[in-house]
Amino acid sequence: MVRQREFDEEKALDDAMLLFWEKGYKATTLSDLTAKMGIQRPSLYSAFGDKEELFEAALRKYTKLHASHIRTKLQNNLSVKDSFRTFFEDLVEEEYRDSPSKGCFCINTIVELAPHEEKFEILTREHQMYLSVIFQEKIVQGIRSGELESNLNAKALAQTLVVSLIGLTVFIKSRPERSFVDHSVAMILSILK
Repeated sequence: MVRQREFDEEKALDDAMLLFWEKGYKATTLSDLTAKMGIQRPSLYSAFGDKEELFEAALRKYTKLHASHIRTKLQNNLSVKDSFRTFFEDLVEEEYRDSPSKGCFCINTIVELAPHEEKFEILTREHQMYLSVIFQEKIVQGIRSGELESNLNAKALAQTLVVSLIGLTVFIKSRPERSFVDHSVAMILSILK
């Protein structure tokens, strides 16, 4: 007879995701994970596999939640320019409010693992492309409504905004002067003609 798990797998995965997000993959030990998740190693291995498989599951969950959050945030405002302005300004505000800044789990993975691990290079690139599609949909909406110029290249603009998002999130982790970041955000948003 198969023994039922005595813990909530989703909660345990959420706990692992938060720990990996805070400490990174390499700095997070199995002892850290079992303590945070409230489970023993055999249960961790049985439910999630090894540390790398657990990290992958946590990253996949995060990217799904992150993309959904961004899509919802951009849909909250009919104006395309206001949507992106609010999105970038809220991002900056959140990052400066958190101390130290955790940044974005996916972007942290891009920096820590993607250059060395093909699996994570692919996973993080997929997320970047998905965010680009979300941004492109909003830009196309603005072109169709006449808010944005009709000759804009929606795909290239969306990709530029994704690159800006990634760069900004990494840069803020070093806690630059707030005015430096605010001016940069204003310049990023100026490409939405």
